[in-house]
Amino acid sequence: MTAAGVRLGPADVLSAAERIAPHVRRTPLLRSAALPGLLFKAEHLQRSGSFKLRGAANAMLALGAREIVTGSSGNHGIAVAALSRTLGVRVTVVMAAGASEAKEHAIRRLGGQVVRVPGGVAERERCAQELAVRTGAEFIPSSDHELVVAGQGTVGLEILQDAPETDTIYVPAGGGGLLAGVCLAAARLPGPVRIVGVEPDRVPRYARSIAAGRPVELPPCDTVADGLRGQRPGEVTFPIVRRRVDALIAVSDEAVVRAMELLRRAGIEAEPSGSVALAGALQTEATGTAAVIVSGGNTTAALAAH
Repeated sequence: MTAAGVRLGPADVLSAAERIAPHVRRTPLLRSAALPGLLFKAEHLQRSGSFKLRGAANAMLALGAREIVTGSSGNHGIAVAALSRTLGVRVTVVMAAGASEAKEHAIRRLGGQVVRVPGGVAERERCAQELAVRTGAEFIPSSDHELVVAGQGTVGLEILQDAPETDTIYVPAGGGGLLAGVCLAAARLPGPVRIVGVEPDRVPRYARSIAAGRPVELPPCDTVADGLRGQRPGEVTFPIVRRRVDALIAVSDEAVVRAMELLRRAGIEAEPSGSVALAGALQTEATGTAAVIVSGGNTTAALAAH
């Protein structure tokens, strides 16, 4: 277990909630008659279109850097670029070759610079770190950073404040910042809230790593859930998830697309990555009161409308 994983605790999530409050929206918990028994944490309604704004805001506000480099599949880059306008920060976003062009255009419209690199998420992160070192910019990764994890944890904090009767929270898992953050938020409760991480079955990096007892790197993949293509758990996130997560399940692309369609029929416009948690809840036939995190709504159509 890393020192970072040991240091982070529920108090960091509470501090993040206070810090980012002026910059983020407290999103609602939605219900649907077509999907009874489920609560939907509507991060698709978050400013910038995803939960990523929370971790980005916490890191950017706490660090106070004037120039930032990050690696992103899209939503973290959009969040950082959106905040850069308010905070007067220069932002460069490194994206892998297969990342969404619509999300790249959104980052550029918000004033961010974009650098495309070959390879997958692992290569993207290495290139972003090298660029930060060369330019002297602050490197703020999309998930594997203590301040980012604490910020993402405010999603779980709000769920548990608004619906303390929640038995299970289904969390999409890519880099793991959201999953680790929700694990931290749940750690402050005396009751047994189950945390279930949901991964695309083409890249189950957390399940494989926990089975191996250490972070392992998987090959690049092309899952429809473009925001969840991370190849390796982070050094900050892995020990937190390993210690607190109750289950990790894998879902197919077909299940993700079906979940996205069910959400659309319920009036919730989610992108594929934002539909993964529902796919997991449906696969396990969730019982009791279950909260599903709809992590983002930056579909190609939604981005084109801005």
